[in-house]
Amino acid sequence: AIHLRESGGGSVQSGGTLRLSCVAENYSFRHYCLGWFRQGPGKRREGVAAIDPDGITNYAGSVQGRFTVSQDKAKSTMFLQMTSLKSEDTAIYYCAALPSYPQCQALITGGPWDGFGAWGQGTSVTVSS
Repeated sequence: AIHLRESGGGSVQSGGTLRLSCVAENYSFRHYCLGWFRQGPGKRREGVAAIDPDGITNYAGSVQGRFTVSQDKAKSTMFLQMTSLKSEDTAIYYCAALPSYPQCQALITGGPWDGFGAWGQGTSVTVSS
C-alpha cells in the first residue's frame, strides 16, 4: 500500500516562506497525481496544489503565484514551496495520492479535486501577522 509522510511545517510570520515535503513509500510516480491539501481552523479541507507524473501542475486560486509544487522522482518526494505566506494559510497540510490517470488528467486541466487517498498524517503550518 502507498504510504505518504509530510514534514516541514512550522510557525512563520506573515510574508515568510516554508517548504513542505511529502515522502512516498510503495508508490510509483509514473502513474499517479500527487496533491497537497489543507484544513484550516473551522474550515473544510481544500485542495491546494497537484502535480501529475509529467510535472504538470494545478493550483487553487488562493495560492496561485505564491505556492509551487514540484517532485523529485529519484527521492520519491513531492515538495510545496510556500512564499508570501498569509495568516489565512494557517492550516494542517496533507499530501495524498490520486490513483486514477483519467481523474488525474481532469484535475490538472481544472477538474475536481476528487478521488485522493493514502492521506499522510499532516504537518502544521501557522502564519502569524
